[in-house]
Amino acid sequence: MRIVLVGPVYPYRGGIAHYTTMLCQALRERGHDIFLISFKRQYPEWLFPGRSDKDPSKKPTRVEDARYLIDSVNPLTWLVASQLVYRYQPDRMILQWWTTFWAPVWLVMGLMTRLILRKQLTFICHNVLPHETRWWDPSLTRLVLRWGTDFIVQSEKERDRLLALLPDADIDIVPQPLYDMFADQNIPREEARRQLGLPLQVPVLLFFGIVREYKGLADVLAALPAVEAKLGKVVLVVAGEIWKNKRVYLDMIDHLGISHSVVIDDRYIPNEEVRLYFSAADVLVAPYRRATGSGVIQVARGFGLPTVSTSQLPQQLGNGLVDTRVQPGDIEALAGAIIEVLNSDRGSSQASMGTEAARVSWLSFAKLIERTS
Repeated sequence: MRIVLVGPVYPYRGGIAHYTTMLCQALRERGHDIFLISFKRQYPEWLFPGRSDKDPSKKPTRVEDARYLIDSVNPLTWLVASQLVYRYQPDRMILQWWTTFWAPVWLVMGLMTRLILRKQLTFICHNVLPHETRWWDPSLTRLVLRWGTDFIVQSEKERDRLLALLPDADIDIVPQPLYDMFADQNIPREEARRQLGLPLQVPVLLFFGIVREYKGLADVLAALPAVEAKLGKVVLVVAGEIWKNKRVYLDMIDHLGISHSVVIDDRYIPNEEVRLYFSAADVLVAPYRRATGSGVIQVARGFGLPTVSTSQLPQQLGNGLVDTRVQPGDIEALAGAIIEVLNSDRGSSQASMGTEAARVSWLSFAKLIERTS
């Protein structure tokens, strides 16, 4: 099959860039001809809330033959990309949807695919609606997604959100596969903690990834005094760039008297350092207040790390791995779940899922795309 796949890849950073790369590799492994389109520019600097959208990794995950064609604020590049797609004559186009910022570009690409090429158009919806939804987002989302022939979402909640906008949508639910660039990278816990300057004999909680309000860092901080009252000294490592309101978290830490127990690494963590944090930790804490899926959860799965998460996240862990779940915003339950996991010492008993499981997962995803042809 000839497939056009559109999405960010290296040198852009983040979960969707990794996702695009892994999916492209799996589709090519299945024998498909992939025309991969990425971006000249994703966002104007004044719109991007982080320090940079580029990946600083010394060992980045790359994909071959990406065409960097689309500038988000230059419509001429959208037309050039559409012309090249027309010349390629694909059997299917795959667009990834995560924010209405891309609505104008995707509308141009979608109309070209459906009205001119008359081919299938698959939308992979990482978020049907943005995490911080504005009044115009549902209308813009409906305007663009109505041109899709089929859809892939990552949870039942996202399927319901999509059906509320497009009642007749043809939807498959595919939880995020493992990111196999991180699988089988465990190192001894003591070595990882020495490299990070963490105590060797103290339980370590990990909060990983870009820090945004909906991910619930404030809830972890609020739960920490109760955890320490029960278990004694613990360390919470916050590893990820804080996009907004860092002072709010620092003030909260001071108010709770837990500055001695919180280590903040306020930056995007490059690929080569990811293994240090997941190898050093006893448990990943991901108390998202609202979410559709979590690449961080899947990284934890690859490292065999137990997780405390919320019912907002789809059930992605399996095969004996520990995923203790609580209601969003329930601080008492969150503290209790963390205490339960640490008391059970299940963190040290987990084994990595490995690259083979990850490879099979992405190939299964590719096969699903084939079945919807």
